[in-house]
Amino acid sequence: MDPDAPAGPAQPVRPQSLETGVEAIHGGGDRVLVLSPGVTLTLGQDALLMSGQLATKPSRSCLPCVGFSGASGTPSSIPYYNILWAEITGDHRWLLVDYADQTHPHHLEVRHAKFAIPELAAEQTPAGVGDQVAPWVDQLLDRAYSGSARRKRAWVLVNPHAGPGGADKIWEKEVKPIFEAARMPLTVVRTAYSGEAVGLARDLNIDDFDIAIPCSGDGLPHEVFNGLAKRPDARRALSKIAVCHIPCGSGNAMSCNLYGTHRPTLAALAIVKGVPTPLDLVSVTHGGQRTISFLSQALGMIAEVDLGTEHLRWMGATRFTYGFLLLVLQKKTYPCDIAVKVEIDDKEDVKKHYRQRAAQKGTETSKDPEQSQNNVDKQSEVSFPASSAVDSDDGLGLPPLKYGTAMDKLPEGWELIPHEKLGSFYCGNMAYMAPDANFFAAALANDGLMDLITTDGDIPPLKAINLQLGVESGHFFDNPLVSYRKVSAYRIIPRNQETGYISIDGEAITFEPFQAEVHQGLGLTLSKKGTFEAPGPLNWDTVTTSERLLA
Repeated sequence: MDPDAPAGPAQPVRPQSLETGVEAIHGGGDRVLVLSPGVTLTLGQDALLMSGQLATKPSRSCLPCVGFSGASGTPSSIPYYNILWAEITGDHRWLLVDYADQTHPHHLEVRHAKFAIPELAAEQTPAGVGDQVAPWVDQLLDRAYSGSARRKRAWVLVNPHAGPGGADKIWEKEVKPIFEAARMPLTVVRTAYSGEAVGLARDLNIDDFDIAIPCSGDGLPHEVFNGLAKRPDARRALSKIAVCHIPCGSGNAMSCNLYGTHRPTLAALAIVKGVPTPLDLVSVTHGGQRTISFLSQALGMIAEVDLGTEHLRWMGATRFTYGFLLLVLQKKTYPCDIAVKVEIDDKEDVKKHYRQRAAQKGTETSKDPEQSQNNVDKQSEVSFPASSAVDSDDGLGLPPLKYGTAMDKLPEGWELIPHEKLGSFYCGNMAYMAPDANFFAAALANDGLMDLITTDGDIPPLKAINLQLGVESGHFFDNPLVSYRKVSAYRIIPRNQETGYISIDGEAITFEPFQAEVHQGLGLTLSKKGTFEAPGPLNWDTVTTSERLLA
């Protein structure tokens, strides 16, 4: 079966023994299912095509928006990506198709398409009606979940205090119905206090679940990664449990990068259809501690804009703009010493690296998805591919530190360079830090490198504002005021400040020297295509945020 081949003017083949009732094609290439009275379902190239009359009256729970063709004969359709489940119910009397209907550009709702299966005499259908329709339903589900596992077992964490609030309502009213319609087994936990998810993830029975889904801002995914990292079998846990994200906070960077959206229902559908994707994680050592970072590390203006506006969470994402303008007017600087293990130093070489890796990933994802589906367990106990970071000793904890800690002697070959008037130090491995903030234009999900940005704080306010506007317009990378490098490790030592802000994935740590190094493919997540959804600068001259899907 070729799921991408055009449907064409397929004609149903009528079993010779039947004159009325179910008419179905049998065999690997079957595409058309004809149901009396006059309802035809066709497996098209990218969607389920439907023509005929409704089995029941239209309602909110049964096809309010599908728009069947009726007498016109032009079939309506449901994209395979939106189909959540299909099954035969009611003693083989009904064919039910559950799907996510786009009722608004940024919102989905569950709908149920229900089709009557006519009763046939037993002597006419010795195998039973269900046995005739069931192979067609299997084909539909194969196409709907091509390359993705069905019925992923989900451990859901809801943070009621995320962002401006409302995570409970978002989960119950918007997200949960989508997961339930996809027949995903759900275990739901509501967190009561900051840091609780670390202990919960550390003690989780990872064999009971396939994915972890924090419903929150970026703080709860950070806690889940760190909880899994504290386990004695950390490498196995991090490579088995795919950490996902339902955006309910202020920044929602994880969802933006993996699913191309910060809208909860769109992210939920992306998780249902998600592809297991290795994710680089970063070890950050500070004092005697080791923290795992999945998103970014920051010191200076960006860190202060984030952490220094915690008391303004009621403003939502607007608090970041407010905090930034205040600091620009103060022309605040952050003196420190920085040592970096640079891998790619020149911006043109950074572009070349990005284009090569993006082209390689494009070639991989263009392969026949049907072959990938053959390797996916269709039952609830799915098996995700292991991360490249896991070896035969899968009981080991975190990988050893290649460059030591921030308290050790500076690694050989590293030079500590003073920065008297640093504006921002920002390092990460994801492109977007918020829906309209593409700081890391050349970021890649799992290239084993971090993207490091530094800017000068001693610049006129208008230039600082213009620099920030470049983040939204897509010209931040090319601004000569921006130093942009690909690195594998670094150390930073603040100077002349007793207190300040250091942000790890948006979470504050003690203001002291810290060191970071990347671990390629140590973590696991789900993405729509096996890579970042937020597009990087394949063509630096034309790509702008107006082309993003994050609005």
